[in-house]
Amino acid sequence: MRTSCWLLGALSCFAPTVRAEVPRPSTFSIVAADPEAGEVGVAVASRFFAVGTVVPHAQAGVGAIATQASANTSFGPCGLELLSRGCSAEETLAILMRQDRTPERRQVGIVTAAGEAATTSGAGCNAWAGGRCGPGYAVQGNILTGEAVVAAMEKAYLQSRGKPLVERLYLALVAGDAAGGDSRGRQSAAILVCRAHAGYNGFTDRAIDVRVDDHADPLGEIGRLLGMALVNDHWNRGWTAFMDKAFPEALRWQEKAAAAAERQPAMLPEVLYDLAVVRLANNDRQGALSAARRAIALNPKLAVQASRDSDLAAIRSDL
Repeated sequence: MRTSCWLLGALSCFAPTVRAEVPRPSTFSIVAADPEAGEVGVAVASRFFAVGTVVPHAQAGVGAIATQASANTSFGPCGLELLSRGCSAEETLAILMRQDRTPERRQVGIVTAAGEAATTSGAGCNAWAGGRCGPGYAVQGNILTGEAVVAAMEKAYLQSRGKPLVERLYLALVAGDAAGGDSRGRQSAAILVCRAHAGYNGFTDRAIDVRVDDHADPLGEIGRLLGMALVNDHWNRGWTAFMDKAFPEALRWQEKAAAAAERQPAMLPEVLYDLAVVRLANNDRQGALSAARRAIALNPKLAVQASRDSDLAAIRSDL
């Protein structure tokens, strides 16, 4: 083990945080990386209010961490800091546990952006508790109906190879729930996927960040939100490229966003509006008119915006 990583165990971020206990987000989760796509992510579900505010942590180009059971929430930011400084998943896990007062109560899954993974379940975690890991992923859970939950999650993740990371994470959650999930029932879920410059206008790395804090069917609800989030991810890619004046790339992503938004009527008018802007920037006047007219027909309130929007000035008189 590299001496430098052990020395990082003295990082000041550990000192004020490891002493505090927080509620137990007993749960099942998966952390995973897609190095080719440059994505890392976490998916989690639990009989616990707002599990997404506690368990998932991720940073593009660095890795992803799930901290649960009697969660030490400092493990998220401190673990990502260790990974960013070159520590491996196993080294990071060892440092986090060595600095903790009650490591036997912690459950943690870690994956690096390169796909190295580690998981641990302390002896003090409530049964059933355990995890599995392999290249690119780690699954773990506690207070589960049994080991079949993490086995089903692992199987679903591995069998979905070739699909986008966010879809693989969701399929793993669904499989874990179908296998029994949290023995206490259902309440909340969250999915976080990070990719460099993936957020709005490219200023953050949040490609997908959806959560359901309290719902009778949290996985069904997060699946609904995920459909919208995927549209939004394409939309963000398109608009970021447009702002960078990379117009052909912007058009490629905005067309994808519009196609996906056909199944998301609540988003479709605004996606079409921006498609009109991007088409016009690519000198497709007729295509821009078609998209803008349809956007306004679906949401007449957009007419006011179009009448003042300099991005649509070249077609304004024909709308």
